[in-house]
Amino acid sequence: MMGSRLVKLGDTDLTISDPQEDIRGRWVIDRNGEEIGFIDDLLIDDQERNVRFLQIASGVVGVGAQTFLVPIDAITEMDDDEIVIDLTRGRIASAPKYDPNVAHDQEYYGNVCRYYGYPP
Repeated sequence: MMGSRLVKLGDTDLTISDPQEDIRGRWVIDRNGEEIGFIDDLLIDDQERNVRFLQIASGVVGVGAQTFLVPIDAITEMDDDEIVIDLTRGRIASAPKYDPNVAHDQEYYGNVCRYYGYPP
């Protein structure tokens, strides 16, 4: 990922090669079965074009809505409606706060990965 930056898939003209693999809009469930929110977008490496993070929206838009980033490596199960991740709701709530203004800051993304225990 050296020299590359992360961009939101929704902000590009790129598409997922198999539309059934596009997980945006699916609900995210933590390892205890609690609903976290839904996948609002995917952050991709602009050079390798691999998905690196899930952008999860939680809460009601405009009323306490929050956005969280979770490394793609946290996914343990998927079906057509839900994604299960190997994290807890509390762990996600305490993660480094999402800031769309740091979209090009690799240190921020590295901190998010390290917080969750995944390699950057």
